[in-house]
Amino acid sequence: MLLTRPPGLWLRSYVRSMWAMEPAAEASNTTLREHVLPTGDMHLVFRLSGPPLRLFAGGADRAGYTVGYAIVGGTRSSFYARDVSVPSRSVGVQLQPGAARALFGLPAHELAERHTPLDALWGAAAVQEVLERVHAAGTLAAQLAVFEALLTERLRTRPQAMHPAIAQALARLGGGAPIRELVAASGYSHRRFIALFRDAAGLPPKRLERVLRFQRVMAAWTRRDTLPWIDLALQAGYSDQPHFNRDFLEITGMTPRSYARASPDSPNHVRA
Repeated sequence: MLLTRPPGLWLRSYVRSMWAMEPAAEASNTTLREHVLPTGDMHLVFRLSGPPLRLFAGGADRAGYTVGYAIVGGTRSSFYARDVSVPSRSVGVQLQPGAARALFGLPAHELAERHTPLDALWGAAAVQEVLERVHAAGTLAAQLAVFEALLTERLRTRPQAMHPAIAQALARLGGGAPIRELVAASGYSHRRFIALFRDAAGLPPKRLERVLRFQRVMAAWTRRDTLPWIDLALQAGYSDQPHFNRDFLEITGMTPRSYARASPDSPNHVRA
C-alpha cells in the first residue's frame, strides 16, 4: 500500500511530495537488489519496520553496509543499489532544492551523491523522538500527517528562501534551457553562479541537467509511449543513439533493453 500526496501549502517551498508505504510482500530468504534511479531531488526517509537501510558499494559487494532507520538521500547523478529482501514500512519526503540549509543546516552539495544518517545532522535524541511520535500515530495516513507536522514545526524555527536567481535557473533548466543562458540571466559570474546552484540543488547545473533530461525520457516511457527509445531520447534533447545509450548505462547501471525487460512497476525502482 502506497500513499502519496503533496504537502500542505506552507511546506511546499521545501517539500515536493510526501509518501508513506506499507509493503504487502513477505521477507525473502535471498538478497534482492534494487537499482534506485536519480530524480534530481534530495530525500528524507524514516523506516518504521524491518532492518535499517542496507546499500551496496558495487556489483561485487555482497555484504553491503547499513545506513540507519532515518536517512537523508542526497541529490544523485546515478543509481544506487539497495537491499529489498525484507519489506519495510516507511514514510518519506522528496525535498525541493534549497531545503538542505533549512532542514539540515548544510549546503545541498555536502550531502550529494551519498546517504547520510539523520543522527549525524539532528542528533540521536531528536531523531528518536521523531521516530517514536510517527510510530505512535498508527495508520499510514496518520503517520504521514504527524511526519508533516514535525517537519513544519522544525522548519518554522528557521525558514530560509532559496536565492531568486537560482530558483529561476532551476525552473528553466527543467525545460532544457542552455546553461550559458542561465548564467547570463543570473547576473553573476560563471563561478559564483555554479557555487550558488550547488548550494541549493546539490549538483552542478550540467550534471543535474543530465539527470533531468534522462527523467524526461523516463516520463515518456512510463506513459507507455509507442515510440522507440531513441525517438523519445531525441525529443528529450539527446544528440544521438550512442549519447543516449551511454547516459542510460551510467545513470541506471543497465542498458535500455535490460531495463525494458525488467518492466518495473515504478520507473525509478528496478530489481537488478
